[in-house]
Amino acid sequence: MVTRISDAVAAYTSAANSVTGVLPPVTADRQAGPAFSDLVRDAAREVVATTRTAERMTVQASLGRADLTEVVTAVSAAEVTMQAVVAVRDRVVQAYQEILRMPI
Repeated sequence: MVTRISDAVAAYTSAANSVTGVLPPVTADRQAGPAFSDLVRDAAREVVATTRTAERMTVQASLGRADLTEVVTAVSAAEVTMQAVVAVRDRVVQAYQEILRMPI
């Protein structure tokens, strides 16, 4: 089974959107900056855009319409972006596990 990165990001985005209506709204006095969910949503959109660009450049290269340097640059950017997302995800999971181990 082949899973595209954009499908995984879409699944994460869908899950985040389904939780949005469940949580109480943040009042103006508590919100000093952008909401964490907005940051996650923007990062997910950036990952999807970078991945789509890499996919588009790969297709263009296979059709002989793109320079190999542009393709390698686009694929490298997608790879670095995905590595950053995985690193952040790992840190979030680690922090969550740390919270679970805290005594009450």
